[in-house]
Amino acid sequence: MRVDILTKEYPPTIYGGAGVHVSELVRALRARGDLDVRVQAFGPPRDEEGTTGYPDLPELAAANAALQTMGVDLTMAAASAGADLVHSHTWYANFGGHVAGLLGGMPHLVTAHSLEPMRPWKAEQLGGGYRLSSFIERTAYEGAAAVIAVSDGMRKDVLRSYPSVDPAKVKVVHNGIDSQLWHHHEDADVVRGLGIDPDRPSVVFVGRITRQKGLPYLLRAAAALPPEAQLVLLAGAPDTPEIKAEVEALIDGLRAQRDGVVWVPEMLPRAQVIAVLSAGSVFVCPSIYEPLGIVNLEAMACDLPVVATATGGIPEVVVHGETGWLVPIEQVQDGTGTPVDPDKFVADLAAALNEALADLDRAKRFGLAGRRRAVDSFSWESIGDRTMEVYREVLGRA
Repeated sequence: MRVDILTKEYPPTIYGGAGVHVSELVRALRARGDLDVRVQAFGPPRDEEGTTGYPDLPELAAANAALQTMGVDLTMAAASAGADLVHSHTWYANFGGHVAGLLGGMPHLVTAHSLEPMRPWKAEQLGGGYRLSSFIERTAYEGAAAVIAVSDGMRKDVLRSYPSVDPAKVKVVHNGIDSQLWHHHEDADVVRGLGIDPDRPSVVFVGRITRQKGLPYLLRAAAALPPEAQLVLLAGAPDTPEIKAEVEALIDGLRAQRDGVVWVPEMLPRAQVIAVLSAGSVFVCPSIYEPLGIVNLEAMACDLPVVATATGGIPEVVVHGETGWLVPIEQVQDGTGTPVDPDKFVADLAAALNEALADLDRAKRFGLAGRRRAVDSFSWESIGDRTMEVYREVLGRA
């Protein structure tokens, strides 16, 4: 059986959770030995067998970014001829998968990592292209043979956003973690080289600077942290100049009030991220939209307890009072995820972080429990097996 996986992100070009998911899923599926898995990816040529990169079309160099995306999708759709099944990830590749399925008559599967109706702030980044991305996603989901949601929360969001999609077609297959790659490993030299004091307690954030990650709320909450605690931000790849400027201003304001605010704006290699997580006291995920949150699994695999927003798929990963703390949030039902009472959310976030820092022995126990949960419930081998079950089901009825 030949399966073509279409994706925007693929090594060495990964900047978010969807890219991590695709690269690990491909590895797990190829390890089975009973599939011909080919990857059609945006970007430069790859030297990995069975993987092809597709650059932007020069004819669309001056076009809106969404149109550039559609150009790459068409080249990937042409290359998918002959596949038994195509599987696309994120709206960036959904158009290619949809067209390939129409052209070749093979089933098209979509994995839901995020949803355009749940991210209206993307209009800041894409302008009119947001209407195109929304059209692409809706068309692909409504025409897909199956939709794989990375959490039960995401499944509910899919059915709410696209009510014409048959609920029987929407399957839940969680994101995963490679617990052999992600594990506790201290490296004081790396940590000090980044400006972090490994002998002080620290709250660690890892993520892109985008509205959904909730970084401005964390920066406001951090003003209430105890003076001995550090705030470590591995935060880069801002979506827009506006969100970048907002975050920079909040960081500057926080630094004017206290020391121990460390911001690393570039995306670090895995070994350095692991060193930072392993030196931390608590991981924080203040997202206002998070289908699952691979970053939480990565932190848990490194023995770090998690303080996270009780939204999306996060409660399916973080167990309150066992592997961390879930921060309640009441959200505006307009697709933005904005807290109804931002001040209350900030105060509750600060209270949970301070509770974690007040009892580091308990936090350590939560971290060890998180590692066990990540290993036992979120292995990529099992996720590859469950994905294969969806493939077989779809091909059985195709």
